Amino acid sequence: MARLKIVELVPWLVRSGGSYWGEFLFLQVRTDQGVDGWGEVTTTTRAANRGVAAMLRQAGELLAGHDPARIEDIWHKLFRAFTYMGSRGAATNVISAVDIALWDIRGKVLGVPVHDLLGGAVRDDLLLYTHPDQSKFGTREGIAEEIGKIVDSGHTAIKFDPFPHEPGQPEANDRYLDGRLSRALEREAIELTASIRELAGPDVELLVDAHGRFDVPTAIRLGQALDEVGGIHWYEEPVPPESRHALQQVRDRVRVPISVGERLHTRWDFVPILESRLADFVMPDVTWTGGISELKKIATMAEAYYVPVSPHDASGPVNLVAGGQVMLTVPNFYRLESSGHDLSAYNQFLRTPLDNSDGRLKLPPGPGLGLDFDMDYLRAHAQEGVR
Repeated sequence: MARLKIVELVPWLVRSGGSYWGEFLFLQVRTDQGVDGWGEVTTTTRAANRGVAAMLRQAGELLAGHDPARIEDIWHKLFRAFTYMGSRGAATNVISAVDIALWDIRGKVLGVPVHDLLGGAVRDDLLLYTHPDQSKFGTREGIAEEIGKIVDSGHTAIKFDPFPHEPGQPEANDRYLDGRLSRALEREAIELTASIRELAGPDVELLVDAHGRFDVPTAIRLGQALDEVGGIHWYEEPVPPESRHALQQVRDRVRVPISVGERLHTRWDFVPILESRLADFVMPDVTWTGGISELKKIATMAEAYYVPVSPHDASGPVNLVAGGQVMLTVPNFYRLESSGHDLSAYNQFLRTPLDNSDGRLKLPPGPGLGLDFDMDYLRAHAQEGVR
């Protein structure tokens, strides 16, 4: 086969029934020989999704005619193209989507899965952690039902955010206001955590997510209260990601293991976290931090510090599988995130459903990412402006 050339980048902004996100943003990288690759860069708001989709179309003009096999070269070309506007955040989102799609194309051309191109598997499947539907947590019975479903499905780790919002505050978990939580709401959070601990049983690992909502004294107080509950496997993003000094203060005062990384971009953001020993786990998101290429590099860096890697992979099927392809090759892997124990929100896009039986992801066997998108479904649910 002659060398392929990139023809265009096509963002697909697609409605999603039954998903927390409501919509997913996929990327199709088309080539001149009909071998296409798929990436994803689903973000947390409609405005962000549409902004990144526009940037992807502009990046298509930059990459048209390029050889998609030159993955590293294209990564740096895109990264430096955004350097004066700031090569983090939206710029890294664009790079991530393109990079994942290029690895997908390369695997398809060579007839092998992506993990074979990254050094080969060191395990056969991937342990998962997952989330309950916290809208069902209004009663003790609702909590018991949600936790029971997860445990019965074979999952052995659960992540949740137990911290209520103060009256009158927005309900978006990722918005920092004054950083405080009242004592009354703290008691609610600790009681909920203790209930989940009891209902899940002693062998299920509990991961508590603070979504970067708290100031330093509040984060310390909550972390110390979580330690009194006992058996908490990690305390995630106790403070907003912008200040490593704030994280250091929390780190110095709490005993619960800390996990950070979903809002860090590229290997350079992870260097001070590892060198300053600020986290027990790192959780880069393959669709936000720089793609498959960057996730592999971050994992290798973390391996040198004996820090486990547990990718934040809670949006769509490309997110989950791309992170999984890397983690299949990584010795210091902990678990892969999924948004729920039922993957129907992912499988609606695919001709062949993903297999997460017994709380483990078995990667699809095909070349590249191994995903087979249902194009009729995508077209029927595409948002305005997507070709």
